[in-house]
Amino acid sequence: MPSTTTVHTLTAATLLVACATAAAQAQVVKIGVSGPLSGANAFAGKDNENGVRLAVEELNARKMHIAGKPVTFELLSEDDQGDPKAGVTVAQKFADAGVGFVLGPYNSGVAIPASRVYNDAGIIMSTVGTNPKITKSGYNNVFRIVASDNQVGSSVAAYAARQLKLKTVGVIDDRTAFGQGVAMEFTRQARASGIKVAGHEFTTDKASDFASILTKLKAKKVDAIFFGGYAPQAAPMVRQMRALGMKDVKLLGGDTLCSPEMAKLGGDAVGENVLCAQGGAMLDKVAAGPAFQKRYKERFKVAPDVYAASFYDQTMFIAQAMKAANSVDPSVVGSTMHNTSYKGVVGNYAYDAAGNMKKSAVTIYTFRNGAPVPLASY
Repeated sequence: MPSTTTVHTLTAATLLVACATAAAQAQVVKIGVSGPLSGANAFAGKDNENGVRLAVEELNARKMHIAGKPVTFELLSEDDQGDPKAGVTVAQKFADAGVGFVLGPYNSGVAIPASRVYNDAGIIMSTVGTNPKITKSGYNNVFRIVASDNQVGSSVAAYAARQLKLKTVGVIDDRTAFGQGVAMEFTRQARASGIKVAGHEFTTDKASDFASILTKLKAKKVDAIFFGGYAPQAAPMVRQMRALGMKDVKLLGGDTLCSPEMAKLGGDAVGENVLCAQGGAMLDKVAAGPAFQKRYKERFKVAPDVYAASFYDQTMFIAQAMKAANSVDPSVVGSTMHNTSYKGVVGNYAYDAAGNMKKSAVTIYTFRNGAPVPLASY
């Protein structure tokens, strides 16, 4: 008969072998987030990161198994500063770290050059960048998880013509890939709808003084100004419009203006004079929205902003595709995502061959009491 000491030694050795075997079988899936975590758009970058973080935490709580092995999701987040060069550096860093799936970038100008790095590394990139060029490179693993500039810009123009009955507009863009793209689509559709585009002015995504270009458009007696750019510029712009006596001139924009940050930065100058278009539906108007808002606020102590739910949904879709494919290989998962769909918080996610949403509603919003309020959907 073995001694007690021998039995204990054998038991300990058996446990060590079992633990080593389990560790060897475990799979770590690295999920990267690329976005502006510093600078003027840091509020959006952090909101997007939080959406992914919430999904990762919920997935890990489920203790998923894929191909018979336990899976742990690991979140890696990097600040791309909303800058194309920094975004490419982040993409290479993720590739070197063995990241298979990236949520972001937030900015179109970052997503366009970064997509090539992700494609070459076999990484799935899921972006809210709306410039149509993002999905025109023929990369199989690039997904746009919201409506494109074509849909957003044209929806604002259609609303301006049909509901607002605008006759003359001015256009300003910040020369970023996003700003130029959405302004171009608005201009195209506005003219097709019979609206006169009286002038097109340019600024940058770092500017804060718009008096000169606003004065030019005021002289042309515009009914509204469409701004292709971001909230940190749109907010001072609308304040300066008021200071120049343009209180009856509406400010129109894309999804980047549909944020509580717009009202926070613009104060009482932001109200029903500001209208914007965002892909998807208002969270409190969809079935799963309130529950998501509650979980998000309990976890992060703030309400979700524009795209937290979209980033959350896409992370969950990736996990669903892994289960369906019985694989964590990005190429296999990407192929599965192209051939399946996912019912998320915001809506139904299904992609065409280029990586665009097959169907993505666009909602027009205005502002009341410092918050975006939906007016119509297209």
